[in-house]
Amino acid sequence: MNTHVVFGEDTFNRVVTAVQRVRERLECATRTLERAGVPYAVVGDNAVAAWIASVDESAVRYTQKVELLVRTCDFVRVKNALEVAGYVHRTVAGVNLFADGGTVRDWHSVRIVLAGEKVRLVDFAPAPDVDESERVGAMQVLSLGPLVHMQLSMFRTNECVNLRDLIDVGLVDQSWTGRLPYELAARLQELLDDPDG
Repeated sequence: MNTHVVFGEDTFNRVVTAVQRVRERLECATRTLERAGVPYAVVGDNAVAAWIASVDESAVRYTQKVELLVRTCDFVRVKNALEVAGYVHRTVAGVNLFADGGTVRDWHSVRIVLAGEKVRLVDFAPAPDVDESERVGAMQVLSLGPLVHMQLSMFRTNECVNLRDLIDVGLVDQSWTGRLPYELAARLQELLDDPDG
C-alpha cells in the first residue's frame, strides 16, 4: 500500500530540532549527575558518535538514544538526582528509563545501563565500569576499547551499524581481533569481512 506523504515547509527544521533535543537531553542528564557527584559514562550511540566525531564529523549518525552507564550502588542517587531535575522514572522490560517532559516514549528517555551487569541476558559480557571512560568536553564518555567490547557483546543490528561506522573511519581495524576474546573477535571479523553488511 502506497501512502502519499506531504512534507511541510518546516520538515528540515523539525529534523534539526529533533537532533537538538537529544543533545539537550544528554547534556541535562550528564550535568545533573555531575552536580550530584555521581560517576557515570556516556555509552551507546552517543559514545560512538563522540569517537567518530574525533576523526570525521561528517560520518556521525543522528541518534534518538541517550544511554548512561552508572554503578548499581549509585542507582538510588541517580534516580533522586534525575527526578529532582524533572525526569520521571519507569521500568520497561527490566530497563530503567527516565523520561523528560512527561513523555511516555522510550526514545525520549535517558536509559540507564548498570556497570558490571549484562544489558540483556543473552549478551556475551557485562557492561564495563564507569572508570573505563575519559573526559570529552563536559562529559565522561566510555573509552574506545570498552565501548567496542560492549558493542560486540550486544551485537544487535544497531551495534553492528555502530561498529561498521567505527571501522569506516579507521578507529577499529584488523589488529583489534588479537586483543578480544575469541567469540568477540569472530564477530568483529564477520564485520571486517563484510563491511557493507
